[in-house]
Amino acid sequence: MRPGVFHCKCAKCFSLLTKPKSKKRSPVLTLLSLPDDVLLYVLECLPAQDILHFRAVHSHFRYLVDNHSSVWAHANFQEIWPSPVNRWLFERAAESGNFEAAVKLGIAYLYNEGLSVSDEGRAEVNGLKASHFFSLAESLNVGANPFVWLFIRPPWSLTGSCCKAVVYDSLKNECQLQSAKKASLTYCLAKILSLFEDDEKQKQAVSMFEESSSHGCLPSSYYLWETNQKEAVADPGRHLQSLRKLRDYATKGCWEAQVSLAKACGSASLLGMKSKASKALVAQVFQSSHPSCKQNMFKVQKGMNDTMRYILIDWLVEVTSMKDFSSKCLHVTVTNVDRYLMLRSVPRGRLQLLGIACMVICTRFISKEILTIREAVWLTDNTYKYEDLVRMMGEIISALRGKIKTPTILDYAEVLLAVAPIERHTMHLFNYICELSLLYTDISVYSPAMTAAAALLLARVLHKQALPWSSQLAESTGFTLENLIPCVVNLHKKCFHNEVPRDYRHVSLTAVKQRFEDERHQQISKEKVMDYSELCSLLGIKEEKEPSLLAACTNPEIQTFLTSPSGNKTKRRREDSFREDRGNFVATPIVELSNHEDTLLGDFLDWSLDLSCTGYEGDQESEGEKNADVSGIGEVEDVAAVSGNCEHCEDTSEESEEDRLMDDHFLPGSWRLPKAKNMT
Repeated sequence: MRPGVFHCKCAKCFSLLTKPKSKKRSPVLTLLSLPDDVLLYVLECLPAQDILHFRAVHSHFRYLVDNHSSVWAHANFQEIWPSPVNRWLFERAAESGNFEAAVKLGIAYLYNEGLSVSDEGRAEVNGLKASHFFSLAESLNVGANPFVWLFIRPPWSLTGSCCKAVVYDSLKNECQLQSAKKASLTYCLAKILSLFEDDEKQKQAVSMFEESSSHGCLPSSYYLWETNQKEAVADPGRHLQSLRKLRDYATKGCWEAQVSLAKACGSASLLGMKSKASKALVAQVFQSSHPSCKQNMFKVQKGMNDTMRYILIDWLVEVTSMKDFSSKCLHVTVTNVDRYLMLRSVPRGRLQLLGIACMVICTRFISKEILTIREAVWLTDNTYKYEDLVRMMGEIISALRGKIKTPTILDYAEVLLAVAPIERHTMHLFNYICELSLLYTDISVYSPAMTAAAALLLARVLHKQALPWSSQLAESTGFTLENLIPCVVNLHKKCFHNEVPRDYRHVSLTAVKQRFEDERHQQISKEKVMDYSELCSLLGIKEEKEPSLLAACTNPEIQTFLTSPSGNKTKRRREDSFREDRGNFVATPIVELSNHEDTLLGDFLDWSLDLSCTGYEGDQESEGEKNADVSGIGEVEDVAAVSGNCEHCEDTSEESEEDRLMDDHFLPGSWRLPKAKNMT
């Protein structure tokens, strides 16, 4: 009988239809079925608050989070600031090796920002805490020069207790206990002492640099070399030995040593090397430079364009001129702004905050005279608060991993001037072109070394010098004339023949041009520049049709992007209308006053920016001044009071900890950086 066929209805003949075979379903793949290695990799890529959510889902996830320090070592704390509620989490991450958590905790304790500490003994308590986390951050600082000294550098408060002094003493005691492991911290302490005018402190600084150098700190070794170089030049034997040391430091990767060695080799045949070998060494420095490709920032900054960045950099140039900071400080500041913009998204209303915070950091790292936090806030017309700037400094240091100084156009420019010295007038034009290049992201398709070489070539061509690109320059840089022509033409068009953007008052933004109208620069920016056709003729290239003017110059977004609170108002009227203009981007209090107002308010402005109001007193960092104008700390304390003043270090119950971790008021409120009023 064939199966599946009906013959009759009797039990003997009746057979059931055969059931079709069902296919086996593949097992459902869940996160729990993934190997632990994969889960750990996923966890290490998550922001801190997402890790807490992940931990609360399943006991296995809780086990992974609690028993693998690598999870917290890689946790992302972007836009999150330490507070009394989440302090335990920051401390746990820092102790697990999280650089960002250690940096933010150190800054938070130093400035008493976000972490409420009672007034009694605040400097002592905060100083000891800050020193611990700064020490942790420095130990986690890999591949960058020591940096924590810039936060505790002088000037210190002359009255009352000083948190910086407590941090310094604590770090010094730590280094004395285990000096072999604290070479970078010893460098930081030596750097701090070297900034004092006291001769005794200067001697102590040299001794500390020597100790740090003996334990393998390369920046300390270079600092000592630089200090002794002037004395060594007088003695040929010592000079040769000094240059051999410099070569060793350069070989080990010290960028400053590489630049100094290139300058020495470019100026003469040194170290017993032939001229060809010296040029090859210099060329190696130039050829190791790579394009920064700043256009990539617009993939991260969705609402930003070239014009917005131009306005920001133009304003930073204006601040640099007003405060008389060096061109080197400006170049490093702009480089850090661009590096940060390529890493993290920044709302339009906080771009100026980013720029001025980068300048505060770079002046402390490079200059003897610093831009204090109070001055920085004033320069933005108080668009931002003291605590906004402190927190942004923490974000910048964290994102850049403590690496503040990177190769700039000026570094290569110094080497070029050592290889082929030029007259002073042409040198000013060279520097002028280098600063103009900072305004345009398009130039970043060329490496900083090539941009510097092209700027020198353009300056020499504009001054119609014979043989503008000699064989010596070509051999020393590795760039031929043909290599440089595209960059030269681009620089000429961008810097001299493109219409610059205008602000909301239809005023051209020409801070660099105004900066070089000074007598110190021989008013080089007032010179008439040759046109494009004449340049092509001198370079021996075919003249191409010039591109259309910068499209962004007529961008209607400028109206809303750059609206200064000062505008055409007087100083008194500006203060009355401050609230209505607070949401605007750039506030420029330094070019708006009429001549009459400038005369009347000159004494007031000079007092506001008096360099004696620096350090703890000028930055409101002293025990007595911190409560003066800063309202943000009180707001944080109020939040803590509403939350019941709960701290996890006082709670030993795991269940209650989880309840707090997942509390709706904890994650959205306490975690996020409070929005400044100007973002509304």
